Amino acid sequence: MNTLDIYLSTLSNDQYRRIKPTLGVNTLKTMPLVSWDIFLEGYQKQFSEAKKRVELDQVLNFAQKFKWENDLQTTFAESDYEALILTDKNQNILWVNEGFTTMTGYSKKFALNKTPRFLQGENTSLQTKKQIKKQITLDKPFQNVITNHRKDRSTYICEVKIVPLHTDHTTHFIAFERQVG
Repeated sequence: MNTLDIYLSTLSNDQYRRIKPTLGVNTLKTMPLVSWDIFLEGYQKQFSEAKKRVELDQVLNFAQKFKWENDLQTTFAESDYEALILTDKNQNILWVNEGFTTMTGYSKKFALNKTPRFLQGENTSLQTKKQIKKQITLDKPFQNVITNHRKDRSTYICEVKIVPLHTDHTTHFIAFERQVG
């Protein structure tokens, strides 16, 4: 609230009507603060959807380059994720999204050419690691939950959905990840 607001609030309606034309006051009605909350929520949703469209476009560019036959539009539509990791068949990371950095603390540059195993640590279940390794060899989409470690060594529970990407055989994998605990 500025000085003009204080002054104007002391005027009667009649006094305000007389001086209003000289103020150059915008006649737009003000919105209650709750309206901004609604606006911001809608804006954040639109921004998130736009980021996901850009990420899908990036993966579709890879799909065109590598001639994958997967229905990636449907795969993305059916996948709830924060982080995306694209690897080659040997699980070397080729690309990650910004959500990966937000979730793990590791930069995109750091992650490139490493396997996602660098996220594992002393709190990662050996049994879960074996399950994931076995599921990858089956060349079918699967989901699992694993305890991973951030750059600061704190842990997080990560739900991971891994989809083999293929031509006539699997050439790459994409992991849709989200923190669940």
